[in-house]
Amino acid sequence: MKRPLYYFFFLLVGTVAVAQNTETEIAEVKAACLDYINTFYEADTTLAYRSVHKSVRKTGFYFNDEKQSYSQQLEMPFDDLIALAKKWNADGSRTGPDSPKEITVFEVSDKTANAKVRAVWGIDYLSLMKENGKWMIVNVLWQSPPKFSASGMVSN
Repeated sequence: MKRPLYYFFFLLVGTVAVAQNTETEIAEVKAACLDYINTFYEADTTLAYRSVHKSVRKTGFYFNDEKQSYSQQLEMPFDDLIALAKKWNADGSRTGPDSPKEITVFEVSDKTANAKVRAVWGIDYLSLMKENGKWMIVNVLWQSPPKFSASGMVSN
C-alpha cells in the first residue's frame, strides 16, 4: 500500500514543479512584451535592448485616416525601432495612465513563444525566442487599430 502512495507523491510533486515552471515562463514572456510596449510609451530604449533581439523583423500597416486606407507594408529593423522609440512619445503626449497595455500569451514552448499586444498604436503579434535563458522578441507583425476584427480558430 505504501508503494502507490509513494508514486502518487512523486507524480504530484512533478506536476506542481512543471506548473510552476510554466507560470514562470509565461511571466517572463509577458515581461518582455511589456518592455516592448513601454519602450515606446516611456521613450526608454534600454527596455528594447533588454527584450528585442537585434535581428528583429518588424513589419506592419499604418491606417491613413485622410486616405481611408492602409499603407503598403512597412519594415522596421532594430536600429529604426530604437530611433522611433526615442522620439515617438518623447514629450509624453501620445500616452496616458489609461493607455492600453494588453498582453495575451498564446503559447510558450522550450525555445519559442507567441503573444499579442494591444497598445495605443494598434495590435502587434510577437514571436519570441529564448536565448541564453532570456526571452527576446524576434518578429513583430503590427497594424493600426483595426477597423474590424474577427477571431476564430480553424482546425482540421
